[in-house]
Amino acid sequence: MSVPKRFRSMDGALKRYRFMAYTVGTGLLILVFVGIPIQIWGHSKTVVAIVGPIHGYLYLIYLVAALDLARRARFGIGRLLVMISAGLVPFVAFIIERKIEKSMHAELGAVDESAEPAEHR
Repeated sequence: MSVPKRFRSMDGALKRYRFMAYTVGTGLLILVFVGIPIQIWGHSKTVVAIVGPIHGYLYLIYLVAALDLARRARFGIGRLLVMISAGLVPFVAFIIERKIEKSMHAELGAVDESAEPAEHR
């Protein structure tokens, strides 16, 4: 029994999603915990003016990566909405990314084990 094609194509989608989750999560942390305080207390909009648009554009790429993974993995709408909203709340992108990765590895591991011939188990 071979591994279904959708599981083979998910590895790359998962890597792209993980990379974008860390990138967007880091950008959001810089924006919220560095840029906003400097804007409020330091009266300088420089960090927000630079990091804000970058985070916005990267968030769009993050959305594409999340949608691609959700489509390939056949996630429900609830899981997809959690993935989408994770890029909007500080620290949540890291938590959700870890949960998605663990669930994907568990699912892919179960498929790999069932694909092994009986004599190799």
